[in-house]
Amino acid sequence: MSIRSRRETITFKHPFHIRGIARELPAGAYEVVTDEEMIDGLSFASYRRVATMITVPAEGVRGAMEMLSIGSVDLADAQATDASAAND
Repeated sequence: MSIRSRRETITFKHPFHIRGIARELPAGAYEVVTDEEMIDGLSFASYRRVATMITVPAEGVRGAMEMLSIGSVDLADAQATDASAAND
């Protein structure tokens, strides 16, 4: 099976929470990596998401970063909450 990774930068304008991460994260730009695997047996190329990870500041270590596994739906929920807070 073939796996590909897609990287994107997502910006939050307000401090935010993502389910599965016990602490509030500060506003700012975050790198998100999505791993997808090719679905075999189809007559066309198709991929399914197998992992979503976000790079965040490490807790308690100034300047260090850590990559945490998150749910793609949880990320979308955090983005929607951030966007709606901007409209308030």
